[in-house]
Amino acid sequence: MDQARRLIEMAKQGGADAAKFQSYKADTLASKHSPAYWDTSKEPTQSQHQLFQKYDNFSPGDYIALAEHCRQVGIDFISTPFDDAAIEFLEPLIPFFKVASADITNIPFLRKVAAKGKPVVLSTGAATLGEIDIAVDTLAHAGCRDIVLLHCILNYPTENVNAHLRMITGLQRAYPDRLVGYSDHTLPDDSMTSLVTAHLLGAVVIEKHFTHDKTLPGNDHYHAMDVHDLTRFVALVDRIHTLLGPSEHKTPIATEAISRRNARRSIVLAENVAAGHRLEAADLTYKRPGTGVSPLHWDEVLGRTVARALQEDEVLQWEDLVKPQR
Repeated sequence: MDQARRLIEMAKQGGADAAKFQSYKADTLASKHSPAYWDTSKEPTQSQHQLFQKYDNFSPGDYIALAEHCRQVGIDFISTPFDDAAIEFLEPLIPFFKVASADITNIPFLRKVAAKGKPVVLSTGAATLGEIDIAVDTLAHAGCRDIVLLHCILNYPTENVNAHLRMITGLQRAYPDRLVGYSDHTLPDDSMTSLVTAHLLGAVVIEKHFTHDKTLPGNDHYHAMDVHDLTRFVALVDRIHTLLGPSEHKTPIATEAISRRNARRSIVLAENVAAGHRLEAADLTYKRPGTGVSPLHWDEVLGRTVARALQEDEVLQWEDLVKPQR
């Protein structure tokens, strides 16, 4: 519990919006005959049941205490339920339910989650579009209105070549009325490339394993991010949002006014002309600054009469031209 509280504080320090745990009991999660599906060179336990037994010591009261610690720290508390009992005791503690990829085909479980009426964040690791369709329909028909789909690859770790981040775009196209995010199992690098790329592709929810020490043995620590990775990622996202700006509408911005004025061209006299002269193309050129008549009006200027004598290299102004007779 002390370490869990410390991790919550580190997640807040790094800039996370939520600290997410997992709520399970080995006996309700896995048969004693369930083989490993992780990298056994990193985590040698050969049975899922045996591995989960090592880490299923928290009681509902412990999760209540962790939720209270999150409230005090100022970060959302989330925990993924893995059985019916967890759905019940977590419901008053969390703003939304997270459903793991492995439960995307667990119809009775999805119905019980949806019946609580909270939003659901659903990981889609190892799922086909058909399976996602069934899960989304199940959740919707059982009372869940807000569903976020997370692209996920169910490998621990996920090699970069297997990340397939363009599937985020595919989920957005397949489910245009749903928010899409990304649950990541790749090894973090200095640039947090996988998470930044996912965000640029439109992932609005990012989930990643979090640890205080990536060198610890076990199935999760070595591909998790730590507080330094998280801090860098949050700073990068903030910088990206600054670069993206507030609007998609293309228009000059305030700081470009001086450039519009001085770096654009005006129509300029190529030679001296006398008052009353009728302008021809040979009389004119185009030069900076853009404080005179714009070359946008080139065709309107040709054939107009000048109101006064103009000198070579003079920037043409509208008042230099005789108004046309109507």
